[in-house]
Amino acid sequence: MHSFKIYNNNIKPDANEKQEIVNFLFNHLGEYGDPKEHILNCLEFATMESLNAQGGFALAIYEKEELLGVTIINKTGMAGFIPENILVYIAVHEKTRGKGIGKALMEKAIDLAEGDIALHVEPDNPAKRLYEKLGFTNKYLEMRLRR
Repeated sequence: MHSFKIYNNNIKPDANEKQEIVNFLFNHLGEYGDPKEHILNCLEFATMESLNAQGGFALAIYEKEELLGVTIINKTGMAGFIPENILVYIAVHEKTRGKGIGKALMEKAIDLAEGDIALHVEPDNPAKRLYEKLGFTNKYLEMRLRR
């Protein structure tokens, strides 16, 4: 049986939980990952420990005491023209891939989020099929100007 832990502006992760989440995402995002500093900033934004935070939440799924997956969703502070939420990170333990952990994590995150959710996914990422099955569509082509 799986259990969930939710971290937000009311239930903040302690230092050990922060480290566990950051390390988990860093290790299991693989080629789709970011530096630990970016992951930590995202977590702090979601739990409103950042000065400019809009909030959001981090959601972890466990089997007994073992962390199997994490997602972080940040609120955008907008509605309508931009989705209210952006799913920034999601990863499941490599040994559990294809066993429904990602789906369970996504379904719980969708239930918790208020408003629409956007996410970015690489075209070759196998998780793209899961997102489509859950109702995500690809209406836009993202373009970025990096400076």
